[in-house]
Amino acid sequence: PAPWALTHPTPGARSRALAAYGEEVFGFTPLDTIELDLPAVGLKGIACVLPEAVPAGRRHGHRVHVKGMLLSEQAEEILPDWAFFVRCVVDAESLRPTASRESLYEDDTLAAVRDALAEHLRAWIARAAASDPELLGRFLQVHHLAVKALAVHDDEIMRMLLPWLPFETTDGHATLDEFARTHRTVLVTSSVEEFRQVAAIASAAGLGVVNGGYTYDRALVHRLPEVRPEVSVADLDPATLTAHLDPVDRETELAAAAYLARARDALAVFDCDVALRTFQPASAPALLLDSREARHERTRSQLAREQQGGVWGDILGALRQEAPKAQLILNQLNPLVRTAVTIDEPELARTSAEALYGQAAMLSRRPLRPAESSLINRSFLDLLAHALRKDS
Repeated sequence: PAPWALTHPTPGARSRALAAYGEEVFGFTPLDTIELDLPAVGLKGIACVLPEAVPAGRRHGHRVHVKGMLLSEQAEEILPDWAFFVRCVVDAESLRPTASRESLYEDDTLAAVRDALAEHLRAWIARAAASDPELLGRFLQVHHLAVKALAVHDDEIMRMLLPWLPFETTDGHATLDEFARTHRTVLVTSSVEEFRQVAAIASAAGLGVVNGGYTYDRALVHRLPEVRPEVSVADLDPATLTAHLDPVDRETELAAAAYLARARDALAVFDCDVALRTFQPASAPALLLDSREARHERTRSQLAREQQGGVWGDILGALRQEAPKAQLILNQLNPLVRTAVTIDEPELARTSAEALYGQAAMLSRRPLRPAESSLINRSFLDLLAHALRKDS
């Protein structure tokens, strides 16, 4: 007989017997074992929490017996999609097999069983959160993506676990609760790419930024004030970061004006403005601020110009908004930049600006456009040629 049908001397002995049975059936040692009992439909069994992470949405087959007879070892329909962190063994009296006897008949009873088993899983998460923080920590370390998927649609789980879920931040990987202790204003990026662009500079400026580019993360971070009312959350945009970079004094700005004008002219092909600021770390010569949405809008504007007069051009033109520019922020604290802005030779000034743009584009870790790859190669060769001429 199945271990849930037996009497055990202690709750601990019962738990060990259920876990051993799950390991025997599935071939892995469960992170924990959840006993399932639905008397209304005569269902008993266990749910074994997987010890390793699985891709979100991957549905595992569950072992289902109906009145003691094995129906299927790959039944997916007894649990909701978000419960991909467990595998179940159950025996039920009221579930109906299909005519082929290879799966379960989708009816009101099966729907009710699915909902009831989902409640068992929610209750297990709640118990772990309330009384077993070590188990909860191990569970979230492995299955945080599954919990995030659930929290997006389940307010109770969201309120219960959101502060404890791990996120990538400018303070490293941290829970939102830890992060909010030092950052009462939490900024969130819309993509992994944007986070990579700004993380080092934002951290040095004392800004608290969360990477919102991963599945579910941005939506969940925006709900943090629901459970931590003292914290505010806002999207990070280039203007927000630029506002936290210190301007240079008027004399420095005037002295660099000629160079900045040449740099803007050199980078106009990329719809990129150039500004001079001071920011940490001083080892960073430049920062490129350019969102994916801005690049898409500029591409659409360019296509509309190229297709002007045609039907496709009219459609793109109707969709077009004012194309936002990228921003190359040069760091006056960097020795290389301080030297570059004093360059009088027009061609060398242009080449140095292109090189600074190329280096900042590579550091942003976004895919380079063909024109940018060409610019990087050209500016490197031009600077090398200049250095060789100078030495000779």
